[in-house]
Amino acid sequence: MAFTLIMILRPPLLQPVGIAMCAMAATVAPSIGPTLGGWLSATLGWQTIFYITIPPGLLMIALLAASLERAPMQLGLLRQGDWLGMLAMALGLGSLQIVLEEGEREDWFDSTLIVRLAAIAILSLALFVWIELRSPQPLVNLRLLTRRNFLAGAAAMFLLGVALFGSVFIQPLYLSRVQGYSSHQIGLVLAWTGLPQFLVIPLVPLLMKRLDPRCLVAVGFALFAASNLLLIDMSRDVAADQMLVPDIVRALGLALVVTPLMALAVAGIEAADAPSASSLLTITRNLGGAIGIAVLQTFLSRREQFHASRLSEALNLFDAGTRARLDELAQYFMAHGAGDPPAAWREAVAEIAARVHEQASVMAFADTFLLMGAAMIAALATATIYGRPKIVKSAAAH
Repeated sequence: MAFTLIMILRPPLLQPVGIAMCAMAATVAPSIGPTLGGWLSATLGWQTIFYITIPPGLLMIALLAASLERAPMQLGLLRQGDWLGMLAMALGLGSLQIVLEEGEREDWFDSTLIVRLAAIAILSLALFVWIELRSPQPLVNLRLLTRRNFLAGAAAMFLLGVALFGSVFIQPLYLSRVQGYSSHQIGLVLAWTGLPQFLVIPLVPLLMKRLDPRCLVAVGFALFAASNLLLIDMSRDVAADQMLVPDIVRALGLALVVTPLMALAVAGIEAADAPSASSLLTITRNLGGAIGIAVLQTFLSRREQFHASRLSEALNLFDAGTRARLDELAQYFMAHGAGDPPAAWREAVAEIAARVHEQASVMAFADTFLLMGAAMIAALATATIYGRPKIVKSAAAH
């Protein structure tokens, strides 16, 4: 609705400013959310994170009440509602969300529940598409996806959701699992992906007047890709200090890409189709996040198993180096409280196994950052598809 109001109420030449403000909310919030959530959890308890939306929610209601023109209710429109389409969409997206959130835990399609919900999601979403294409008053105008700019924007928004929400998921997981960071410490690290955006996003509308927005999209996705590729050679020593530069690069990329991307996607969209355009862009971004997190979580688990298996193959009791390291660790544990040599030997083997698991985990996280970088390179390719719309040209001329 916020994006719809920007498209309907603001004149075309001022839309980039409104889009920039909307983009700031959409991209900065996931970045500073963990910071604020970690601080609240550490100081006031985790329960407080469920009340965090009350103050800004009340402020939003007050601002809307004071600024929006009042309009009479049109309850008669309820008779024209696309109720079957709404039901199919809700059932399809709801089932898909459960599949994505519970799939890894339920071992994906080895679970009868996941198989059934996946079937429901596919059939319901297929029915939704069929209904929307045939309905005289569809809930969502899917024909917008036949427009080149809008289709490219939706695809890029999906990939952006994969990397945006994926990075907010993967980085805290790494810091917690490998580095042992608390929620508060993780929040402080992620703050660096939010703070630079406050400085850069307000300047993007000015850049769009002087530069081709397609170039800004390309540069933004390139920086986002680079922020992930900087971590593909990570080691156990990579922690907050080493992640500072990638985090700032990612923040700059996000700040540059979102506003021109949304402007390119919706330029030329009629006011009547504004709700459909905004909802499609939002749902593609959120689906990208949900699907991306599910894929990254499974990918991380599989790659960790792969690297652990390969590292274990390199450990051989017939190898002199392996035996020497075990003997060294056994002597250490004997000197630090192990009851007898067999107990010290078992502790030494357990220590080696723990280090193998830790190294496999670090390597798996590096592979996951590589996958997110590849997604951003794919998104970068969409910048070659856009035609430069008339609205953006007019804005640049002014």
